[in-house]
Amino acid sequence: MSQTSLGLDPKVEAAISYILGFISGLIILLLETKNHFVRFHAMQSTIASVVIAFLLFILPILAPLWWLLDLAVLIIGIVKSLQGEAFKFPLIGDLAIRLLPPPPPQ
Repeated sequence: MSQTSLGLDPKVEAAISYILGFISGLIILLLETKNHFVRFHAMQSTIASVVIAFLLFILPILAPLWWLLDLAVLIIGIVKSLQGEAFKFPLIGDLAIRLLPPPPPQ
């Protein structure tokens, strides 16, 4: 994997983007300019957090289920990024790819 702007291991940096959901995803997305793998995970984390927050706002009665979904996204995202996998969550992963500029040619 290529270098990162922050000088961290790309897998670790991608995992960090999931820890605080929207906040950590947005911070990593803004600070990381070199590594597409890390930027993908940061974008996916940010989008997933926003979608889950929106669902909580629309259907607050289902809050316990949404919190479980948020926890699942957090755990799966961290595990898959530490494994070096660009795992795409359904719908959200495709949106993250479309919103990111394409990786530079190698």
